[in-house]
Amino acid sequence: MSHSGFLRPVRDFVDGLVHPSARLDALTAARHRAFIAPRLIGSLIALSILPIYLFMRGVPSPLEIAVFAWLIVPILVAYFLSRTGRYEGAHILSSLSLTGLVTTVALMTGGISSFAAIWLVVVPLEAALSASRRVVATASTFALAAAGLLLTIRFAGLTPAEDLASEAHQALAAFGIISAALYATGIALGAESLARMSVWLFQAEEDRYRLLARNMTDVITRHGRHGAVVFISPAAEALFGARIADLRGHGLFERVHVADRPAYLTALSHAASGSETHSLEFRVRREANAAHHVWVEMRCRPVDPVEGHTERDVVAVLRDVTDRKNQERALEAARVESERAHAAKTHFLATMSHELRTPLNAIIGFSEMLSNEVPMRLDAERRADYARLINDSGHHLLDVVNGILDMSKMETGDFELVPETFAPGDVIGNCCELLALKAHDGGIELATDLSGGLQTIVADRRALKQIMINLIANAIKFTDRGGCVTVSAVAETSRLAIAVEDTGIGISEADLARVGDPFFQARQAYDRPHDGTGLGLSIVKGLVALHGGELDMHSRVGKGTRITVRLPFDCEAKRGEHNITHPDFAQGRRKPEHDGNQAVKKSA
Repeated sequence: MSHSGFLRPVRDFVDGLVHPSARLDALTAARHRAFIAPRLIGSLIALSILPIYLFMRGVPSPLEIAVFAWLIVPILVAYFLSRTGRYEGAHILSSLSLTGLVTTVALMTGGISSFAAIWLVVVPLEAALSASRRVVATASTFALAAAGLLLTIRFAGLTPAEDLASEAHQALAAFGIISAALYATGIALGAESLARMSVWLFQAEEDRYRLLARNMTDVITRHGRHGAVVFISPAAEALFGARIADLRGHGLFERVHVADRPAYLTALSHAASGSETHSLEFRVRREANAAHHVWVEMRCRPVDPVEGHTERDVVAVLRDVTDRKNQERALEAARVESERAHAAKTHFLATMSHELRTPLNAIIGFSEMLSNEVPMRLDAERRADYARLINDSGHHLLDVVNGILDMSKMETGDFELVPETFAPGDVIGNCCELLALKAHDGGIELATDLSGGLQTIVADRRALKQIMINLIANAIKFTDRGGCVTVSAVAETSRLAIAVEDTGIGISEADLARVGDPFFQARQAYDRPHDGTGLGLSIVKGLVALHGGELDMHSRVGKGTRITVRLPFDCEAKRGEHNITHPDFAQGRRKPEHDGNQAVKKSA
């Protein structure tokens, strides 16, 4: 068995005697082991030799009895420390017992001139291992009091004078000096071992904390008076984009967003005055970009006050939570959009039920009347009116269904354009003629201005016709009797600009941004005076986008609305360009940023 293997059981035994409260700190545990081991093991070895000594020596003298009796005291003191963990108290008891033994032996062997008196010097030296001023002062008091007692007894003549020149006395004096020197050497070696272990533990602790501080992504800070930073870990340079020196003091506070500074200081103040951990999220400016702030989560708690100070510092851990905040904002935006879409769907279903029930009720009612024309005695004129109403209701239903199908095709990318070369003025004029009767019946003037030097374009004739019919019909629908709707077209540099302007009710600024969204209607009440599903402008936007064009809207409540459609003269070439930069554009799907910034431009 190796030497280390032989000593391991002994070390494990001594470790088991260390009080649980001292095991949490390596240095404290080492001090306890250094106190227990020599006293316990030394006394046990000395007591084990006692029978051999008595066998060889015979009847012991009173001095020998006192010395061997004292060997039990270190065992009791070591047991006291093992059971209570009171390190300073154990040292005081040890100093007291050693002083008592030295005094007793000295009194029996000549008082202050005894060989044992030199051991009084060892008493404070041994107490120095406690690293406590109170223990050293107490041990020194014991030693001085014992020396004073021995001197007093000596001067009082209560002890016989020893022959200092005798060989026996000189041998005892030498023994006392040598034994005290050896014991003091052991104390010095113990002190050196503890000091070396203290330095090693300190360096190991520093290395451990330095390793954590340099490699963890979270920032650790320590805040002193008024929140000033007295320490900040190296990770702060990557997080804040600033040097460590620039963040100390109030450098970190100066980078906190102005709106978050009161909450930042409040959290540090509460942490310093309380005992709980406080959490806070705030924004900090990055050095690289003065306008850019990162979101930081801070968890702070108080630390024990520095000796000599009543105020407690605060230690905080800061973590970059910018990505999480962005995700939270994205989730909130998605939630709002989901709620808006749900509300739009609910409103659409209510609108559709109204739009479908009205013509269906007319069809069912008038068809029942025609099926019972004999009992109801319907004449030819009445039957023709009923048939016309049924026909109108059927066409209305067909328009609603076609609008939904067209919108669905454009959203799924299944709507296909059939470009051809034609004169746009003919199509625009034909649409005005188709809706002229509706305008006349509503008491509205429908004016056209197609003298802008129009030229042929390459586009889908049917799509342009649908665009114009929807725009003109909407303008007529929302214009009161006596108003005017003007349709004009002019050739610009590379585009055809078609404008439909009315003097109708107009659109509020709040609704203007959403006009053209599927199923959106500016007036949300079910008893609105105008029928419709809200798909007309959505279809117009989709068709214009498929041609690579733009749609502008200008409106004022009570003043009217002007909608301008700009189409390229050659939609095929324009769509080819968009196929390169926007692949979804040719399929009828547009990028979200195009929907909001290019497809519809608004102004008050």
